[in-house]
Amino acid sequence: MPGDDERSPRVVTVRGRRLKDRLPVRLRHHWKPAGALCAGLAVAVYFFGDARVSPYATSSSRVEADTITQNIEGTVGLYDASVSHSVQLTYEQTDFDKMMKEFEDEGTKDYLSADLTIDGVHLEDVGIRLKGNSTLSSLRGKGMGMPGGGRNMPGRAGAQQGAPPAADQGAGGGRDRGRSTGGGPGTTEQQPGRLAEGGEKGGNGADGGGAAGGPAGMVQYDLSAKKPEELPWLIKIDQYIEGRAYQGEREISLRPGSDGQLPLNEALALSLTKSSGQPAEGYSFTSVQVNNRPAVTRLMVDNPDTEYAEAVGDGNGVLYKARAGGSFDYRDDDPSDYETSFRQLNKAGSQDLEPVMKLIKWADEASDKEFEEELHQYVDIDSLATYIATQNLLLNSDDISGPGKNYMLWYDLDTRKFSVLGWDYNLSLSGDTAAGPDDKVGMGGGPGGPGAPEGGLPEGMPEIPEGMPEMPEGMPEIPEGMPGGGNGEAGKGRSMGGHALKDRFLESDAFDAVYKAAYKKVYAKTYGSGTSKQALDTIAEQAREAAGSSKELDAAVEKLRTTVTERTAALAKNKQVTG
Repeated sequence: MPGDDERSPRVVTVRGRRLKDRLPVRLRHHWKPAGALCAGLAVAVYFFGDARVSPYATSSSRVEADTITQNIEGTVGLYDASVSHSVQLTYEQTDFDKMMKEFEDEGTKDYLSADLTIDGVHLEDVGIRLKGNSTLSSLRGKGMGMPGGGRNMPGRAGAQQGAPPAADQGAGGGRDRGRSTGGGPGTTEQQPGRLAEGGEKGGNGADGGGAAGGPAGMVQYDLSAKKPEELPWLIKIDQYIEGRAYQGEREISLRPGSDGQLPLNEALALSLTKSSGQPAEGYSFTSVQVNNRPAVTRLMVDNPDTEYAEAVGDGNGVLYKARAGGSFDYRDDDPSDYETSFRQLNKAGSQDLEPVMKLIKWADEASDKEFEEELHQYVDIDSLATYIATQNLLLNSDDISGPGKNYMLWYDLDTRKFSVLGWDYNLSLSGDTAAGPDDKVGMGGGPGGPGAPEGGLPEGMPEIPEGMPEMPEGMPEIPEGMPGGGNGEAGKGRSMGGHALKDRFLESDAFDAVYKAAYKKVYAKTYGSGTSKQALDTIAEQAREAAGSSKELDAAVEKLRTTVTERTAALAKNKQVTG
């Protein structure tokens, strides 16, 4: 008989947990709302699964999503032209070689990690990349389809230092304000002996380090990977360290041209734009050294970025920068489809491209009468008139209507209207110095097209060879039926050259008075007051201080001085300007 401490074994049956017991307690208590949510999602997916959902941000908030969290003060003002500056870039050669190979093979411009020392202040891990489009064509060795560009293109053989392009009628040829037709690249019209004033002169062979003039004066720099100190660079301070800036700047541009070939014309155009009361980027001359290569002198320019956009006006607006490969053509009502044509520089967290989309759609659909009556609802007309007048006065052949799309749209969130801002003036102050308010200053048309010299190519200009390379990658197609662009009433929708806003504004007599008034006002602040000559003297002194005096630089200064002198004299005799 078992003792008292002994127990008979019990058989226990273990059941598996029920499904509902496996669910969290809270979910078991609130299963009905959760079930309803799942059912709703299932219905939405079934009916709208293939639909496109586009976010629309319409808030007028000033909040900027991408803020500066680390601002490096530096020692001297970055764009203080009264002091000397220095830039040193160091990077791994293997990384540079890889970047260059990818650019040569695919045309991509990827960032390279580098260390930057600027005016004695060291910054690790900044991003640098090649900057430019047709300017970089010689690096790929394919000509990029640009007349006068690339090693094997017409106009390159036998190019001599400072050799002028073939004689032409000038960018103002053809007194017809109402037909400001843009054209294909490579057709900048120039006067004899005027090779892109400001030192952009003849190249010195395929070894790099210079510029060669092609047909009609289009300048192509003969750049080389062997001379990285001469390459056009974009320096991005916050590429690898988010929120970092140098003196409030995220992006710095090193412009094409060095030493005796400094782009003095661009510096002068920026100075005159600012003196006219319009926004303009800061600039200064600086010594540039890359790895252990010799130092050269370059023009350093503030590249429009978030902080630049926030400084426009009172900051309550959005700045959209036109992309070189983009267009002003209406596509559809999805703002995201315009990102290939415009880059939004600020307020990315609260705004989008919807205002630009609406502007383009209206300009595309408006009749001439509607354009005249409704333009003030979309655009600050006085501002547009001032911008267009300024580009004419500066003889800028690549403005809003040029193939480079060198303009920005400022959208004021208070007035809900656009203004046009300029940038990138490397093709300014060249061409017909006698051009008046009604004359064309933009790129001329392609051979035989609108704006081209009568009879086709200018005398002495080499024929374009059969089988010439195609247009550069990313460049928009030229609309059917118009070499320079244009596919509708009054030339709307110009992709390659021309621009609906500028062209239709100039073609309309309704805006003639406001345009002429703006022209006189900008003239008085620039040429009429003597500011242009004074600014040139200052810039020339700054360039010589930075680069040292040389025959090449002295010649560039004198060429630009001739342009300014002739331009001032011609405008003073024009009764439309002074009367």
